[in-house]
Amino acid sequence: MTASKDPLHGITLEALLAELVAAHGWEELGRQVDIRCFNFDPSISSSLKFLRKTPWARAKVEALYVRHKESRPS
Repeated sequence: MTASKDPLHGITLEALLAELVAAHGWEELGRQVDIRCFNFDPSISSSLKFLRKTPWARAKVEALYVRHKESRPS
């Protein structure tokens, strides 16, 4: 059995978001994905709630995470 090449395989939305916040900070996330929960009183829980109900925003955050992972050496 081979490992999945999908960078999103096996990672929760919460872990993905926490890694992006740690790497870039809320301000940069808000610049890259202009959503209210990143720009005004940001928190993991409010962002998770929004991203779980908003497919277009989740897709943008997931794409940002993929780019983040590809820019980092393994």
